[in-house]
Amino acid sequence: MKKAFIFDLDGVIVDTARYHYLAWQKIAAELGIEFTPEHNEELKGVSRVRSLDIILKLGKIDASQEDKNRWLVQKNEDYLSYLVNMDESEILPGVLPVLKYLKEKKQLIALGSASKNARPILEKANIISYFDAIVDGNDVTNAKPDPEVFVRAAKLLNAENENAIVFEDSVAGVQAANIAHMTSIGIGENEILHEAKYIFKDFTHIDQSFIDALIKN
Repeated sequence: MKKAFIFDLDGVIVDTARYHYLAWQKIAAELGIEFTPEHNEELKGVSRVRSLDIILKLGKIDASQEDKNRWLVQKNEDYLSYLVNMDESEILPGVLPVLKYLKEKKQLIALGSASKNARPILEKANIISYFDAIVDGNDVTNAKPDPEVFVRAAKLLNAENENAIVFEDSVAGVQAANIAHMTSIGIGENEILHEAKYIFKDFTHIDQSFIDALIKN
């Protein structure tokens, strides 16, 4: 039996989540807003536009659309500058063995990410060949927890939602998978991702027997 394994990108496959944080923190500092790692949890899996709105609300700042557009461009430019020297070393521990095993088992693999830079990131990490389908922020109109990104990915793989397994590190992403009636697997902390069906601190804790069980069930 073939299942559809859908991966989020930032904080799940590659360690680029910290670059988003640094880029947002820089803008927040310019606006006099204290922006902590705890605040950053609210931005995981959320679109760039929505993330800026959250930060501005945090600082009680009412900005014009012109200012917002300028900050959005600035954030993306800062983020991309961090990616220039990115390579395979950014892949998080345990991810590659899981991707390789899924390929060995002839399973379907997709990316479902809010990032608009997903393809170049996968190319820089030299893992784009593992993915049968890629759906990113350029392909969807609704941000997580809307399940659009995962539903589109499953459709590209010709898989039913109930045969899809989603790996996510954000609350919004887990909720999106659950709304779509997909199997949600949280990568991170139990207290944050408690809505996920399964939770692992990272991919090094996911063994082949667990993958086999997902495929068979």
